[in-house]
Amino acid sequence: MRLKDFLLFFFSLAMTIALSTPSRAESMSLVGFGDSLMAGYQLPPEDAFPARLEKALKDKGIDVAIANAGVSGDTTSGGLARIDWSVPDGTKGVILELGANDALRGIPPEETRKNLEAMIARLKGRGVAVLLVGMMAPPNMGAEYAARFNSIYSDLAREQNLAFYPFFLDGVVTKAELQLEDGMHPNSQGIAVMVERILPAAEQFVKTLQKGD
Repeated sequence: MRLKDFLLFFFSLAMTIALSTPSRAESMSLVGFGDSLMAGYQLPPEDAFPARLEKALKDKGIDVAIANAGVSGDTTSGGLARIDWSVPDGTKGVILELGANDALRGIPPEETRKNLEAMIARLKGRGVAVLLVGMMAPPNMGAEYAARFNSIYSDLAREQNLAFYPFFLDGVVTKAELQLEDGMHPNSQGIAVMVERILPAAEQFVKTLQKGD
């Protein structure tokens, strides 16, 4: 066989194999957008919430890639300022967790709500779905402040028809053995509890996104 004929045969064979081999679907792109609780304060990257949730979903056969867009100390106003560039094009869904630092600083709940509402509107405007994660005001802020703050998340989820998980630190907030020494941030064991508890909501969120494709 002449070299020219051999090369032509080899090229045709390679093209046939390439076209007949099914391409691997890309992982669904999600973003964990929040503060130090999302970022994984004082934890190795692989123990941060987005990484642990990604692994938990993959263990269930759900192919996702969850980027960590958590920034320690971030408030809802800080989140609003960076939401556009922190959530890249191609993102299918955002796990939105912000507001804890607002409450710690005594920021008026009305401002927190306004900022969250604006972030949700921007994400929706880009076709990005939102799983809203709720927070609760610390007890030292008083009952009146807590009532105004704590209702923000359920109200927004209902009004905006969002996937919703009521309290990010559920199962962790009162247990010292699941927290760092500061008594505010989860340790690795605490992250494991958070992931276990949010997993059904996250799984349903992703399945809803898959149905929309």
